[in-house]
Amino acid sequence: MQGQHADPAARTRRAGRPRGHPVRLRHHHQPAARLRAGGGGPVTAHPWRDAAPPTAERGAPPPVSPADARTRPWAPVDTPAGTFQLVPADPQRDLATLTRWMNDPAVAAFWELAGDEGVTAGHLAPQLADDSHSTPWIGVLSGTPISYWELYRADLDRLARYYPARPHDMGVHLLIGEAGHRGRGTGTALLRAVTGLVLDHIPRCTRVVAEPDLRNTPSVLAFLRAGFRLSAEIDLPEKRAALMVRDRTPRTRP
Repeated sequence: MQGQHADPAARTRRAGRPRGHPVRLRHHHQPAARLRAGGGGPVTAHPWRDAAPPTAERGAPPPVSPADARTRPWAPVDTPAGTFQLVPADPQRDLATLTRWMNDPAVAAFWELAGDEGVTAGHLAPQLADDSHSTPWIGVLSGTPISYWELYRADLDRLARYYPARPHDMGVHLLIGEAGHRGRGTGTALLRAVTGLVLDHIPRCTRVVAEPDLRNTPSVLAFLRAGFRLSAEIDLPEKRAALMVRDRTPRTRP
């Protein structure tokens, strides 16, 4: 199950290749930004083991939204796949890993960000701008980074032109970077966990949406198994998409 990147105009142009968007589609009008580190200090030998703030209660949501949480991780949660945590993407720490993932053929087929670290850095930069409505995250499972996530305000996104958006709708895009975690239910478990975290952390958000490419059957099935419903099929400029919606329920935590 793979997602895709933010801005069609920012991708490397390749002649003769369709520019499909299986999970992600949006268009930024944001100033360029220098990549900045989340912590500002040197990377330790085990940068993921102590990612959570020492005072964070396990699973307890801090009083911040994703857009305000660029430098602090959310507390870990237990999932069927293991202990999972969202940590803000830090280019100084994560660029090499993200570039490796983007060059995996299974990921590149949908994200179309294969290339050197400059391509990956160029993709991250707009999301790290102060006025961005999206935040990039690394998904850490049992102490190991295995996935990349983008959480964004869907009602402020280009996607809102194609469906009846509600205020504070949140959108999600993701990729499972480590091949060993694909095709074994990990994506479904993490989708359920991340959606629960979003709804827990953002009280004004009443639903989480996604728009996987209809051709990306594994992605659509993973969303369905994670509690999303197929709301509609929508025609976006680059693809025909399945509009997936997970509504807030009395219990949203995974």
